[in-house]
Amino acid sequence: MSETPSNTDKKSFVEDFKKRVADTKPTRWVRFGIVAAIFLAWVAWLGSWWVAVFLLLLFDIYITGYIPFTWWKKSKNKAVRAVMSWVDAIVYALVLVYFVFAFVGQNYQIPSSSLEKTLLVGDYLWVNKMAYGPRVPMTPIHFPLVQNTFPIINTKSYLENPQWSYKRLKGFGKVERGDIVVFNFPAGDTVLPKLLEPGTESRFAGADYYTLLKVLGREGLQAYKSEIGEPMYRPVARRDNYVKRAIGLPGETFSIRDGIIYIDGKPLPQPEMVQFNYLFQTKYPLLDQKWEEFGIAQDDRRIADPSYVNMEELSKNNFDLSGNYPVYTSPLTQEMVNKIKNDPATLAIMKTPVTRDEFLFPDIVADNWTRADYGDIWIPEKGATITLDERNWLIYNRIIRNYEGHPDAYLGSDGTVYIDGKPAKDYTFAMDYYYMIGDNRDNSLDSRYWGFVPEDHIVGKPMRVLISFDKDKSLFNGGIRWNRIFKNANAGL
Repeated sequence: MSETPSNTDKKSFVEDFKKRVADTKPTRWVRFGIVAAIFLAWVAWLGSWWVAVFLLLLFDIYITGYIPFTWWKKSKNKAVRAVMSWVDAIVYALVLVYFVFAFVGQNYQIPSSSLEKTLLVGDYLWVNKMAYGPRVPMTPIHFPLVQNTFPIINTKSYLENPQWSYKRLKGFGKVERGDIVVFNFPAGDTVLPKLLEPGTESRFAGADYYTLLKVLGREGLQAYKSEIGEPMYRPVARRDNYVKRAIGLPGETFSIRDGIIYIDGKPLPQPEMVQFNYLFQTKYPLLDQKWEEFGIAQDDRRIADPSYVNMEELSKNNFDLSGNYPVYTSPLTQEMVNKIKNDPATLAIMKTPVTRDEFLFPDIVADNWTRADYGDIWIPEKGATITLDERNWLIYNRIIRNYEGHPDAYLGSDGTVYIDGKPAKDYTFAMDYYYMIGDNRDNSLDSRYWGFVPEDHIVGKPMRVLISFDKDKSLFNGGIRWNRIFKNANAGL
C-alpha cells in the first residue's frame, strides 16, 4: 500500500518536469543559455567549481519555475502587485550592482588633496577592479552602495560573518611603478566611530585611532573613553578607500633625499604635477582673481607665519622682514612656482623648510627622518626572508601581527622575537607589499606616516574621471569642471 503513492508522486513530478520544460518558450531558452554561459565563464574565472551548483537555481528561474519568485504577479491585490514590482526591480538592481562593484569596477570620489594637481578634490573616478584582478569578496554580506557605514543612521553596512580568506582573481596586469591605485587604508583596521559621527563636538573629532594612541597612550585612551568611545575593528575590504601613487614595489629599497625619491639608490623623475609647500611674499594682499591666476584652490590659500623659519634663510631668499608685506604658503607645482616668480606682484618665493615629524613611520627608526629626507626602508616581497633583529621588528612587526595573522607575536626583553609562542630568528613574508605616496608631497598622509600597503588591500586602478565638481563654486558658475569629464585618471610618472 505504501509504495503506490510514492511511485505516483515520482511519476507526477517527472511528468510535470517534462511538461514545464516542453512549455518553455524558445526566447526563455535563449535567455537561459546566455545567462548560463556568462555564469559558467564567471565560475571558471573564480576557480571554485562548486559554485556551479547554482546553475540549477538559474535553470529553475528561467525554465521550470518551481520556486515561486514571481508569486506576486498572480495576486488579485493591485497594491501587492505594484509594491512587489518595485521590490523586484530594486533587488535585481542591487544584485547586479553588487556583482559589478565586486568584480568589474566602481565609482570613487576624491576626498582629499593628496594627489593634486593630478586628481582634484571633487573628482568622481571609475576604478577598474579587473586591472589587477578583483578580490573575491572577503565580507560577502554587505550593502553595495556604501563602504562601511550607512549615512544618517550611522550603523555598519556589512556583516562581519561570514568572512572569506583573501583570494584575487586573474587580472589584466599587476601594480606598476607610477600607477595611481585605490586601496583599503591599512591603518583603518581600528576606528573610533564616535569621533567619525557628523557634528561631533569632541576636541578629538576626525582623529584616527593610531594617532591618538601615539599621543595619549593606552591609559590616555581609557581616560577619555567617555568622549572618544569604544574602538571598533573593521575587516580589510570594509576599511576606508584611499588613493595614492605606487612608488615602491615589492623587494625594492625606498628612500627620499632632498625631496627626490630613490629606488634601490637610483633617483626617480618627479611626476609632472608633483607639489611642494612654498612661502611667497607679495606687494599687496591677494584677491580671488590673482589666486585663480596662480591656480591655487581656496583650501590652499593660507597666510603664513614666517617666524618659524630662520630669518637668515628668509633674508637670503629676498623676503622683506619689515612686516609690511603679506607672506603666504601654498602647495605648488613647478609650473605654478614659475608663474608666481615671474608675476609683478611677487617680492620673493622659496620652498618651505621641512622639519622633523614625530608621526613618521616607523616609530623610533624614523626619529631623525623628515618627509623630505627619509629612509632607507626595504619593501617586503612575498617569499623573501628577513632576520628578526630589533630594528627589523620595529619596521615589520605590524605586518607580522596585523596583516599576516600572528597577533600574539612580540619582542622579548632579551631581544628575541616570539611568533606563535616560539622564538624566531627570521621571518618569511606571505604577501607582497607596496609603498604609496601622494603627489602633493608636503600635504599627503601616505606610507611615510602609516607604512606598507599589503596586496590584499589593493582595490583597483582609477581609469577615468566620470565627472568633477568644484566645491568652491556654485553648480551653474563653474561648479562642474567640464574639461575633466572622461579625463585620464592615471597619469603616470
